[in-house]
Amino acid sequence: MNSYAPIVETLPEGHPVKVYYEESALIQDLLLELNEANPAEDFQKYFNIFNQLTTIEKRFVRKENQLFPYLEKHGWEGPSQGMWSFHDNLREQIKILNTYNSEKNIAKIQDNIPYLTQGIERLLMIEDSRLFPNSMELITEEEWKEFYIGDEEIGWMLLEKPKPYPAITKEEAYIHPSEDTAERELTFSLENTFHYDEGYMTPEQVNLLLRFLPIDITYVDENDKVIFYNRGDDRVFSRSKGIIGREVRFCHPPKSVDMVLRIVDEFRAGTKDVAEFWFNFKGQIIHIRYFAIRDNNKKYKGVIEMSQDITDIQKLEGEKRLLDWD
Repeated sequence: MNSYAPIVETLPEGHPVKVYYEESALIQDLLLELNEANPAEDFQKYFNIFNQLTTIEKRFVRKENQLFPYLEKHGWEGPSQGMWSFHDNLREQIKILNTYNSEKNIAKIQDNIPYLTQGIERLLMIEDSRLFPNSMELITEEEWKEFYIGDEEIGWMLLEKPKPYPAITKEEAYIHPSEDTAERELTFSLENTFHYDEGYMTPEQVNLLLRFLPIDITYVDENDKVIFYNRGDDRVFSRSKGIIGREVRFCHPPKSVDMVLRIVDEFRAGTKDVAEFWFNFKGQIIHIRYFAIRDNNKKYKGVIEMSQDITDIQKLEGEKRLLDWD
């Protein structure tokens, strides 16, 4: 099936496309195992294979947040729309099967597994025949070198983390912020701070503040381009640096993009300033709010999207005083 594989084999270790093909090989193995597994005879074996296959979500998110934005920059917007919808269809199949798995409804599982496996097989064929060959034509070598950090933030299906690309020496090794224990001297001199509405902060302090906020924040400017997101360790929705500079219409699944664009248009027109939604997501209750940003002259300057897991907040009852913290 992998007609483009011989070319991929010539790529250096760790190249993003080579990693995608390593995942493709794993996926094909899992599909074979899943097709041979019989949930009626050995449900646990089937269930383990199924769960390993569902880590394909990491691959989907990397494509949507890393690969697709670079293709958009080069004028190819098709994957951001058509292939993202394909991902969502497969996600829906996985969701349906998870329901039947929890019920151990063998008949329904056997009826629906082919829809998932055949859909993934078709996706792999499209990736191999169009997505990756075109990506190699469009994306420059310097741009491929920018992928690793963002890919690492999202993760891979592979059991072992791929080697960095390009290869780096020990002295140059990237240290994830969560593992960086180096002590840095913070200065509180006004020469290194900015004056905000109330008080002064260094850029580092601002970055720390945004990183540790228990809320996902994404800022879209007045030109509908994503210019910022905060990098918290417990984000509700995955983000990577590939999203910076991306048009907001490409940052949401096709099924919800029309509503997002309507919100932006209402904010720009000044007819509304806030929009909020809440729903269940992977066992969590997620609260999403959009706020119109305007300067002192009421001129539209963009939108802030804020997402928060409020599952535990909704469970709060009575009161707990500060003195009861222990």
